[in-house]
Amino acid sequence: MYRPAAAALLAVLSACLCGGLGRAAGRSQQLNYRPIIGVLAQENLPEDQFASGSSYIAASYVKYLEGAGARVVPIRINCTEKEYAKIFYSINGLLLPGGDVDLQTSQFSRTAKIFYNLALKANDAGDYFPIWGTCQGFQQMSVLTASKNLLTLTDTKAVALPLTLTPAAQSSRLFRSFPKDLLQSLTQENITSNFHKWSLSMQNYSRNSKLKRFYKVLSTNNDGKKEFISTMEAYRYPFYAVQWHPEKSPFEWIDKPGMIHSADAIRASFYTGSFFVSEARRNQHHFSSLEEEQHALIYNSTPVFRGIDAIFLQNYYFD
Repeated sequence: MYRPAAAALLAVLSACLCGGLGRAAGRSQQLNYRPIIGVLAQENLPEDQFASGSSYIAASYVKYLEGAGARVVPIRINCTEKEYAKIFYSINGLLLPGGDVDLQTSQFSRTAKIFYNLALKANDAGDYFPIWGTCQGFQQMSVLTASKNLLTLTDTKAVALPLTLTPAAQSSRLFRSFPKDLLQSLTQENITSNFHKWSLSMQNYSRNSKLKRFYKVLSTNNDGKKEFISTMEAYRYPFYAVQWHPEKSPFEWIDKPGMIHSADAIRASFYTGSFFVSEARRNQHHFSSLEEEQHALIYNSTPVFRGIDAIFLQNYYFD
């Protein structure tokens, strides 16, 4: 039975839970059930024999978002700031993927900075716009926030690790909706895939006032010598970053240490992707026409199968 008083109470509780995200959190929670998320391309790897054009997006990131109920627009790295602004106000969120480019001089970093600044201004104005960073994306977000590269080398190339959750994780926006048994598996089993050599150490984070004010640490890991941050979310903005790879477990199949395909690893992928897409549903940006939307979607591109021994099973390539 519908009870107005109970509904009002739930609305108040919902508003309280969403607090702390600046003016963006105070907006009406009308949801967008046709979310479109931009995935940023990056420069082709020199050793990629399949590469064409100037940039690529690994198909696993596209599948990761599509599996959670979003559509994807590829964001190319050779556009003008005006063109990027138009894209920004047409999409409902941004994913910065993993990879291997310079975080301060690459076209990837240039474009990420443009969207990061647009997202800051939009959220400050009450326009809820989420960003998700994975691996390199995590690192790029730390560089953009700190205005410097504070990353340090770690022994974390091709290894699966359990998360060490911080006290803040339980009440975090990202993890608070996870099933308790899944959180337990994340902390007790080696199911988060790490494929990186650079990390944001807890020491460097703690010494930088910009990072400490901006991000809440949700989990850490240790390579045996250094403790580094593996999951974080912004205090006032819907910005989220993971140093590990939730998209790899269901969609990448290279036979290497660190590649985990267990049921709980797949569930972790699903819950992280679903969470981010749920954040994108709170954004109301849209393309100016259906024709423009159709032209922008990644369905117009065809992924290239790179072989079963490739670190990325399929890539999209762009001019």
